[in-house]
Amino acid sequence: ILKLYEDGKLHPDAAITKYLPAKHTRFLANAEKVTVRMLLNHTSGLPEYSENPAFVSYVMLHPTMVFDIENALRYLEGEKPQFEPGQRHRYCNTNYLLLSMIADEITGDHAAYIDKIIFRKLGLKNTFYRDSPGYLKYKNLVHSYWDVLNTGRPADITPLQIANVATLKGDDGIVCTPDDAVAFLRGLENGNLLKPSTLSEMKTWVNDDAGKPVYGLGLVHYEAGGLKGFGHSGGGIGAGCMLIYVPEKKTYIFMATNAGTLFGGILAQKADAMKNEILAALLF
Repeated sequence: ILKLYEDGKLHPDAAITKYLPAKHTRFLANAEKVTVRMLLNHTSGLPEYSENPAFVSYVMLHPTMVFDIENALRYLEGEKPQFEPGQRHRYCNTNYLLLSMIADEITGDHAAYIDKIIFRKLGLKNTFYRDSPGYLKYKNLVHSYWDVLNTGRPADITPLQIANVATLKGDDGIVCTPDDAVAFLRGLENGNLLKPSTLSEMKTWVNDDAGKPVYGLGLVHYEAGGLKGFGHSGGGIGAGCMLIYVPEKKTYIFMATNAGTLFGGILAQKADAMKNEILAALLF
């Protein structure tokens, strides 16, 4: 999105209705007030499609089906906004889905565009997304697990995880190795993807309800023990990961688990504790 901004194809302070047709925006409350920037820093106030009970029911009743995620917007028709656009910050997957749709409208295929301007430019040979040949059919792809009953004994839900990743776009879908993940963030920080002014804008943080900086334009702000960093993390039904850079330590860190972190529970708590131990060992 920010590369399209640099190329003059969109402006972050323009309303999303400028780039998305009414057939999509008609399902969204306050669409005419929401800007591209608000999607990027999660201040749009739009409802969360992945928390809609009807949508969740559909996914659980069709666990291995890959479907058109754009139809998820239909579940938001009549949903009230979480707050007025620009008034607060709350992470929302709907924002990233809409950003991918905006990129599709401008480029024709946002996945092919990402492959061209990011994957190929940085030489990421083990990073795959949507249009990649053999996508999600790799022999060495790890299995995914979910402690459904919260007993500490997870079930193998690999087909469900694969269908989920294959369906989602914008807020999920990328598969990569740890080396490629770090190479991406290093390339971003070193100015190989964006102009310095754009990267600086990307690191303009909005605050959470407690007044602490939390999110930029597609970047999470991290702070612990006096150290500051940035990157992103994510959790799913059968996987979770975290990628950060700590400038003061000149250290990039990537961690991942093939056990679900989305719903909490015994194993998710253990994974979180292990993550904190690793961070402490590396940074302090």
